[in-house]
Amino acid sequence: MPTLNWIGKEKVINHHQDVHYKILEPQYTFSNGKEDKDATSENKIIHGDNLEALKSLLPEYEGKIKCIYIDPPYNTGNEGWAYNDNVNHPKLKKWLGQVVGKESEDLSRHDKWLCMMYPRLKLLHKLLADDGVIFISIDYNECAYLKLLLDEIFGRSNFIFDLPRITKKSGKSSEFISINNDNLLIYKKSKKTSLNLFEHNDDNFKYEDEYIETRGKYKLNQTLDYGTIQYSPSLDYEIIIDGETFRPGNASKEEMIKRQELNPKSDFCWRWSKELFEFGYNNGFVVVKKSKNGKRLYTKTYLNCTIKKDGDYKVIFQKRQKPVTTLEFTENIYSNDNSKKELERIFNKKVFEYSKPSELVKILTYLGTDKNSIILDSFAGSGTTAHAVLNLNKQDGGDRKFILVEMEDYANTITAERVKRVIKGYGKDQKAVEGTGGDFTFYELGQSLFLDNGFLNEAIGLPKILEYVWYTETKEPFVAQKEKYLLGAKHDTAYYFYYQKESLTTLDESFLRAIKTKASQYIIYADNCLLDQAIMDKYNIVFKKIPRDITRF
Repeated sequence: MPTLNWIGKEKVINHHQDVHYKILEPQYTFSNGKEDKDATSENKIIHGDNLEALKSLLPEYEGKIKCIYIDPPYNTGNEGWAYNDNVNHPKLKKWLGQVVGKESEDLSRHDKWLCMMYPRLKLLHKLLADDGVIFISIDYNECAYLKLLLDEIFGRSNFIFDLPRITKKSGKSSEFISINNDNLLIYKKSKKTSLNLFEHNDDNFKYEDEYIETRGKYKLNQTLDYGTIQYSPSLDYEIIIDGETFRPGNASKEEMIKRQELNPKSDFCWRWSKELFEFGYNNGFVVVKKSKNGKRLYTKTYLNCTIKKDGDYKVIFQKRQKPVTTLEFTENIYSNDNSKKELERIFNKKVFEYSKPSELVKILTYLGTDKNSIILDSFAGSGTTAHAVLNLNKQDGGDRKFILVEMEDYANTITAERVKRVIKGYGKDQKAVEGTGGDFTFYELGQSLFLDNGFLNEAIGLPKILEYVWYTETKEPFVAQKEKYLLGAKHDTAYYFYYQKESLTTLDESFLRAIKTKASQYIIYADNCLLDQAIMDKYNIVFKKIPRDITRF
């Protein structure tokens, strides 16, 4: 498989493993229309560097995020607006200097962007569930490079689609072409991933009705369009619906006869007879819609009309699954102009120029989740993803949870503030939008678990240390135990963390006698160990020294 190389890649390819683990410090929970210092919510908005924040989410969320949507910097070179769409951000330049070194001074903006994205995508991949999906908005500046990164990290076989999206009615002109679109790259985590392309319903797979067609040798062609079929006299009929008389085709009889003369093999292919069409219309298998120019168009509402030979031909209608258009595909999906107006309605002023429409993210969330999924956005911007999740939950009664990460200082004043207003409702009079309800906890990215000298940072508190150590051993969230020093048990192995803030701890026979949990093996952390090897072998004890043997992930 082709891979992408750039200056600095070798320095960042495993950098996600070296990122310091930092704790998340709750600041407040927004619930019932107000901030509460004591409450907590499963919805999270995190202020801090998203690389560090993603690392901090691993103990609780590795392999549990069903849907990721991110809108990273497009790397256009623009720096004159709220969302800094450039990799020359001071924090990023500092990070590049630390990780890549002096070599970073010679990087192009594309090299810098790739260095920034690679470790973040690696952590997003770890967080994504086996049946999860990731959607990434990007434009022509980095789309080709990003595709190769995703092929490398997620696997080429897990690529789903590159979906173009219309961003505005009139685009910004380059030297040759007017640009009015960006791209949506879609990848799955594994073959277990499925998208909700249709609303599932038991009726989707049942035969609803049948119609006997006595037309001898002729077979049914399903299309209602003249463009792919030769003329047949049976097409020459009128149908009256709602007092209006019209024909099913839009080409003249003379044109159809001309086509027939050019290709006379029409005896194997026929279209709907008047009786069959009216049967389909009267039984709801066919609808009639008006196009923009006012003409009537026939549109089948059900696919898979099949034919079975039993004396005469039998036309069997099979009900089609309802497509995702039932979630109201509107122009809001395609245009950033609408998302700009949406933000202005929420804040009563201009906020961001290029945020994504909440309707777009709502559709993506619907496609990639069930009603109890967790959705992550690590480039949160104005908080569109939370807005979309709250709207979708309100629409279908779901209980989806969102996690947003935003590094900029507006994380509270714009990102979180938008979510508050969506929850409460916004606008006035005729333009008022009803609140969705819901809550969230706002976090700041806190201190590192380890100090620069490698020792544990005791200031963060013992519960956070225990959570981290348990995760490194089991890849599971930590649950506090009643037994002192017990982290938990898994696969008949008991884990103990014998730690005291004020003094050194020693694993000896006295500590062994205090153990209450029975297991086939024991993994015990302590500062020192005085047990001889015979006892350790007898009871299958593995000693791990604090902090030396605590895994850094």
